[in-house]
Amino acid sequence: MELAERLSALTGGALGNVFYASDGASAVEIALKMSFHYWRNTGLPAKREFVCLRHGYHGETVGALAVTDVEVFRDAYDPLIRRAHVVMAPDARQAAPGESAAEVAARALAELETLLRERAGQIAALIVEPLVQGAAGMAMYDPSYLDGARALCDRYRIHLIADEIAVGCGRTGTFFAWEQSRAGEAPLPAHLWPDFLCLSKGISGGYLPLSLVLSRPEIQRAFVADELARSFLHSHSYTGNPLACRAALATLDLFAQDNVLARNRERAHWLADGMAALAADARLRHVRQRGLIWAADVRDDVAGADFAARFHHAARARELLVRPIGNTLYVMPPYVFDAAQARWLGGQLLATLDDVTTDVTTTREARHAA
Repeated sequence: MELAERLSALTGGALGNVFYASDGASAVEIALKMSFHYWRNTGLPAKREFVCLRHGYHGETVGALAVTDVEVFRDAYDPLIRRAHVVMAPDARQAAPGESAAEVAARALAELETLLRERAGQIAALIVEPLVQGAAGMAMYDPSYLDGARALCDRYRIHLIADEIAVGCGRTGTFFAWEQSRAGEAPLPAHLWPDFLCLSKGISGGYLPLSLVLSRPEIQRAFVADELARSFLHSHSYTGNPLACRAALATLDLFAQDNVLARNRERAHWLADGMAALAADARLRHVRQRGLIWAADVRDDVAGADFAARFHHAARARELLVRPIGNTLYVMPPYVFDAAQARWLGGQLLATLDDVTTDVTTTREARHAA
């Protein structure tokens, strides 16, 4: 109860109910099931479809795969999956010459509205990763997309699910990434929050498995009835595990006692400074940062085959654990580094890039000579 009350307070009470689980995919499934069941309980049983963003990732259980658009995880199980509608992501890397990130977001919203206008009577919810799509290669986008998505979901009476499993708990500069949907307006008005918000990973400081779904009180009220079929029938063996919840409370205590959000904003500057030389390298494009997530794409012509694997192994020789996504380099450091460590990290990444791209150049030259 204490954890639920403290998390709800962080939303100003807008999300007043919490449902617990043990992992991120389970949290996503809870939100999907709760949305579908809500509409059935309120007399709209036809609303059973979902919408996700292109290249979005929300987990690898069968329900979560339905709203995951990453082929390597999804396609092997495709016959089992109830597929969702997939719409344009607001990924700023798609910008045409002269087009801003906000204009890319506007194009994505226009495509979303076309779908919602046609299928509102059948669609239950839209699910998004706020601000950063992780498995898409740390695709970052303009916060205006979140405002627009909220307005469209209101207009067409569709739930909005924010998957903050990777981007929540201070990673993007605010405790919830969604708080940046209306820049400069704090606290965020109740009507601008999503209908569901999923958290995991950082909420327990990485010590114990825990996930949860925050939802609006009016959604919870739809399940309060004597009739069993109207209840939300979902349970896990370790739902609301007391020890995991205590770890989460300790995490919230640390956020308050150590002023983590303010310090993370300072760390974000250290990270940017530490990556400056790497960011200026001509082998990289689409350099981007959101809070304590930094990413850039290595040009195809210098990356070569199997770039991610080669970079990972070369980085280990330099005392780094790095897992590129395709040609995308990214870092999501823990909230304990200082300016000197950020500079060391940037230097080691640049040296590793020299190692692996030099190998590509040498191989090409050898083939040409042969």
